[in-house]
Amino acid sequence: MCDEKKLKEWARGQVSRRDLGVLAGAAALTACAPDAVTASGETGAPAITQTNVTFETADGVMDGVFIHPSEGKHPAVIFWPDIASVRASKINMATRLAGEGYSVLIMNPYYRDVAGEQFADFAAFIEADGFQKVRPWREKLDADSIGRDAGAAVVWLDAQAAVDTSKGIGAQGYCMGGPFTVWSAAAVPSRIKAAASFHGGGLVREDYAKSPHKVLGASTAGYLIGVAQDDDAEAPGDKDAFAAAAKEAGRPVKIEVYAGDHGWTVLDSPAYAKEAAEKAYADLLKLYSEQL
Repeated sequence: MCDEKKLKEWARGQVSRRDLGVLAGAAALTACAPDAVTASGETGAPAITQTNVTFETADGVMDGVFIHPSEGKHPAVIFWPDIASVRASKINMATRLAGEGYSVLIMNPYYRDVAGEQFADFAAFIEADGFQKVRPWREKLDADSIGRDAGAAVVWLDAQAAVDTSKGIGAQGYCMGGPFTVWSAAAVPSRIKAAASFHGGGLVREDYAKSPHKVLGASTAGYLIGVAQDDDAEAPGDKDAFAAAAKEAGRPVKIEVYAGDHGWTVLDSPAYAKEAAEKAYADLLKLYSEQL
């Protein structure tokens, strides 16, 4: 399952900033349309509250964005972004999910080094030589550090008035954030009951003792593993290895290869494929309705 190889190709100039900007703008308009807030397409969605937040972790002060319906208590979701981290496209995606009745915390995975938005979109990430910029930050993000962060996030979420603590917590992640969802579920099995990875990189690493597919037995979650069609073409055995590990661990899992390339769910990605992204979103809602 791909390790952002496609992004490296884009960084070598196969996609221009103009192309990225046009796609990001169109996707943002789609995400913000009134009928995109709820799965049913109905207008009159509930009022949403968005707040920049911080909380203590074992490693420092995590910052993020907390987005939830303005009234009531709702199941919580930990949202792990991709390599370009917190930005408008992720906020749009989380806001849509909040409109479905979830309290969503977008995590800044790079908080040990920097706070807040670092790249406005993928175009900005590429222009800023993002791979080199994030490399030292990203090297700190292993199973143990993500597990600590997830534990701190759960404690913080359970103290929020907008969170229904009688319900399980979900975790979802994109690209780099894909394996983080599995590590989160393994770190806090008493609370995280669903984990979804979309075009996640490094879900099957035989050379790593805490590879996501090796820690499934520590969790109590159900899983959705969304695989990009080009990632599957490069490593077709990974989905089978993950499925076998889930079966051995006794964890329910839906693994599907979607009709989109790496990054197909991300609104400001050149690979964004609306039809496949909508199917992935519907599958995510089904996972949460069944597991939380």
